[in-house]
Amino acid sequence: MTRRRIGGAMVAMATIFTLASCGGGDDAGAAGGWDRVDSATLEQRMASEDVYLVNVHVPYEGEIPGTDAFIPYTEIAGRLDELPDDGTLVIYCRSGNMSTQSAQEMVDTGFSAFAELEGGFQAWEAAGLPFEKGSA
Repeated sequence: MTRRRIGGAMVAMATIFTLASCGGGDDAGAAGGWDRVDSATLEQRMASEDVYLVNVHVPYEGEIPGTDAFIPYTEIAGRLDELPDDGTLVIYCRSGNMSTQSAQEMVDTGFSAFAELEGGFQAWEAAGLPFEKGSA
């Protein structure tokens, strides 16, 4: 029985390591056609380069300081001409659900030079980074 438990534990650990290696990181959305960045990476990018931030969350609940535009996720596909296509664009929402929907719509229309904030502004705030609360 001990050998069976050890073998089962090894299989479980191998599965966990495999799954962990498939998620997270800057290129987690790459298979979908876009990059995902975590809060720390976005903060570093914002400090060292010009990042064009778009909040797609509906309803509006506030924004990361420095946000350039608020475009509801339901309107993003029709407003792509307002966005830079040079790789500086990062979209976000509250938790990542609406921004992932936006990202998929963007890719479906041929737009690919952008990133999505993983975990949205909830992850940003959880990392202790500033967030400006807003009213609708």
